[in-house]
Amino acid sequence: MKKVGSLLVVFVLFLALVACGGGEDMESNEGSGEGNKDKDKDKLTIGVIPAQTEGEMQGAMDKLQKLLSEKLDREVSVETYPDYNGVVEAMNYDKIDMAFFGPLTYVIAHEKSGAKAIITQLVDGEPFYHSFIIAHKDSPYESLDELVKDSKKVDFAFGDPNSTSGSLIPSIELKDRGVFKTKDDHEFKTVRYTGSHDATALAVQNKQVTAGAIDSAIYNQLVDSGKVDGEQLKVIWKSEELFQYPWAVNKNMDDDLIKKLQAIFVGIKDKEILNAFGASGFTEASNKDYESIRKAAVKQGIIKE
Repeated sequence: MKKVGSLLVVFVLFLALVACGGGEDMESNEGSGEGNKDKDKDKLTIGVIPAQTEGEMQGAMDKLQKLLSEKLDREVSVETYPDYNGVVEAMNYDKIDMAFFGPLTYVIAHEKSGAKAIITQLVDGEPFYHSFIIAHKDSPYESLDELVKDSKKVDFAFGDPNSTSGSLIPSIELKDRGVFKTKDDHEFKTVRYTGSHDATALAVQNKQVTAGAIDSAIYNQLVDSGKVDGEQLKVIWKSEELFQYPWAVNKNMDDDLIKKLQAIFVGIKDKEILNAFGASGFTEASNKDYESIRKAAVKQGIIKE
């Protein structure tokens, strides 16, 4: 009986030791899981709108991704989205931490998800650009007034429907002149949306359309790079100053990381990265810089007051 009692005690102690060991293993595994989660959180994901066609931007985005990864000492992923709305939705559903928006897509993202503008680009040292309406040099129209008077003969091109300079601002101007309400309600011969600024420039150059709306900075960059022939084109309308495209972050991003990102972007000198955005540099920005764009979006019914 004493032997049986002793064996029973040993057996119970053995089970207790196994249980404790198993508990330690479980805690170790749980700790490992938490570590993996923290590692996932460390990845910074950035979404970029197609300022130009995706293929034209990819090399520069790869360089930007590498630069940010090195400076922040963390994994960074820069993804180019095929359209403007995709970046807004990605920010809205917390799929990205930071995004390069057009001014219109930014105010929409701010309205939907609280995105915060922290950086904008400089063009010739200024944080402003314009919406242009361009025509072929052989066009009889030297001004928007002349084009509007002859609207029934005009094939007009906008860029992406969510573009500020390629759609919002020129559509308001044409609406105020009584020749445009929507793609299906207008006084032009035809209206089309090309999807990007460079596609609009080429459509005008190749006489596929009579005139088109385009970002002034991207237009100048396309001409300077030889991607379009500036001698074949002319500007027949120029908008008032618009605040440049912002880089915005998720509303929950901490201030220390925001300051680091601002410092890195302001310090970027790489020509390939800057040229991808038609920029000469970057500077700090804030939500109040886009109040005029928000008002324009309200006027068009894109955002409700």
